Amino acid sequence: MPMSPADLEGRLQAAFPDAEIVLTDLAGDGDHYKARIVSPAFRGLNRVKQHQMVNRALADVLGGTLHALALETAAPPSDPAG
Repeated sequence: MPMSPADLEGRLQAAFPDAEIVLTDLAGDGDHYKARIVSPAFRGLNRVKQHQMVNRALADVLGGTLHALALETAAPPSDPAG
């Protein structure tokens, strides 16, 4: 059974509570998503480490319920005032 966008977003929001998350269903089948995640948790980490964090958060569904996930991750820009 495919994963709904709401389920995927909920899992990502639980793992990265302060994140801005944008999901795109790439094939319209609930099986192939693109996720853009901007989270303070990624600050100071390279892209590989950021993606590893996301993959760990979804480890129990990746390759099963969730067949494919393209990731775009980033830390938010630093606050110039702070």
